Amino acid sequence: MTIKIYSTSSCPWCTVAKNYFRERGVKFTDYGVDRDPAKYEEMVRKSHQMGVPVIDMGGKVLVGFNKPEIERQLAKSSASTAG
Repeated sequence: MTIKIYSTSSCPWCTVAKNYFRERGVKFTDYGVDRDPAKYEEMVRKSHQMGVPVIDMGGKVLVGFNKPEIERQLAKSSASTAG
């Protein structure tokens, strides 16, 4: 599963989200939307939101750090690649 995190350098929940994935050894790509206007526009198109973090987990777009849903998506991805 491809994971993209749209974040800003001043967002505490963005840091929480990135640390969560790092601690679990889950690879992700971080886009600093405060420094990259094109990625900011991409984030808004995907989420219809201007707040961060926005986490794209294989096409499932989550706004904010929604740990239960993140874990559900990771488990679903693990189950689909295990068989």
